[in-house]
Amino acid sequence: MIRADDLRKCYAEVTALDGLSFAAQDGHITGLLGPNGAGKTTALRCIYGLVRPDAGNVQVDGLEVARRALDVRRHIGIYPDNCGLYTRLSTREHLAYFGELHGLRGTALATALQATIDRLGMQDIADRRVQGFSQGQRMKVGLGRALLHDPQNLILDEPTRGLDVMSTRALRDLLRQLRAEGRCILFSSHVMQEVAALCDRVVIMARGRLAAQGSPQQLCEQAGETQLEEAFVKLIGSDEGIAA
Repeated sequence: MIRADDLRKCYAEVTALDGLSFAAQDGHITGLLGPNGAGKTTALRCIYGLVRPDAGNVQVDGLEVARRALDVRRHIGIYPDNCGLYTRLSTREHLAYFGELHGLRGTALATALQATIDRLGMQDIADRRVQGFSQGQRMKVGLGRALLHDPQNLILDEPTRGLDVMSTRALRDLLRQLRAEGRCILFSSHVMQEVAALCDRVVIMARGRLAAQGSPQQLCEQAGETQLEEAFVKLIGSDEGIAA
């Protein structure tokens, strides 16, 4: 479970987060939905400890990120906006490197490597260098890196950006499988179709604050609309739609 309470973060004159609070539950897919500049990426970076908030706190499985960042990272898998893959390494080398960073060695590492390759269907690219991979293949490597250490919580930032239809469908199927296993999945997006298709709960952000939260159906009912896109526009369309 991931919980953010009253997160605040400023960069010079720009307020990225302005008292943001929300929770993502185990066994659910929670989406952070908002326009560009809403603070989604900053919120995710605060959760996995890359950015330190100016105020507020984050807990992952009851562990405070500010106090126990290394312990928290054992509980989370991260798929960032830019995967930052090393083009000279093969898929297997990528996974082994990050597995070792998470403390896996010997038989445990070898078992995790093969299980991840099999789960993501990467047998054909396991020993190929990443340079020249398609976006879908790069996505698999990034996901493998995030899942290798078997984390309870998975955090993804714009995971379908640049993917074709088949890669997007494969990602959706994987996220549903992970949800069925009881994991906590949190991802950011501004693509309404993705959020509506996947999410049990949606956190709508605007200008660094919480605009609304609930299931896609609840948000539509709250806004008096039948489509999530129309509900989204209405909920962030004025200052009255922003919860302090």
